[in-house]
Amino acid sequence: MKSVLLIGLGRFGRHVAKKLWELHNEVLAVERVEERVNMALPYLTRGLIGDSTNAAFLSSLGIPNFDFCIVAIGDDFQSSLETTSLLKDMGAKMVVSRAARDRHAKFLLRNGADHVVYPEKQLAIWTAIRYSSDHVFDYFELDKDHAVYEIAVPGTWAGRTVGELNVRGSWHINIMAIKKNGIIDAGILPSTRLEQDETILVIGRNENIQRVLKL
Repeated sequence: MKSVLLIGLGRFGRHVAKKLWELHNEVLAVERVEERVNMALPYLTRGLIGDSTNAAFLSSLGIPNFDFCIVAIGDDFQSSLETTSLLKDMGAKMVVSRAARDRHAKFLLRNGADHVVYPEKQLAIWTAIRYSSDHVFDYFELDKDHAVYEIAVPGTWAGRTVGELNVRGSWHINIMAIKKNGIIDAGILPSTRLEQDETILVIGRNENIQRVLKL
């Protein structure tokens, strides 16, 4: 369990709050709009109505006591930037800030953000990759060159073992797990046999995984 300060309870902030709550974290949220606080209360340890750009108010929350802080403000970049900077100045251990553009990300990183997330950009990339191929069922980007894909077992691989295929040596990717009927098996061995009605979770460079998708 971690102690989290979440600032901003728009749609993105509420989704973050709900997932943090489901993961059994303690969540203190700050939002200017009372209605948004009330909507998120079921997922919060505590919700406060306040201005995160007010240094006195922010300081009263005991910023160094939180394991990490999330700045989820999406409709006011100036407030997001000021809040990020204040959090770091007040001793925040880790600040994760939301950005809409690369330019915003650069300013946030220069002003105290340890990490930046792009909800709209990341979802757009996921949607394009997921639905532009009939063989991709899920996708998670690790960096600009590497990702984890859930893909259908290529037809030429079905009925053969991981060792026979020499996936790592021939294709320079790794099979992390097999998924069948919603159940994941991560115990992959050279003797593991791939079947046509399964999907596989693979990790590697995007270009190498795209080669596999053409099989």
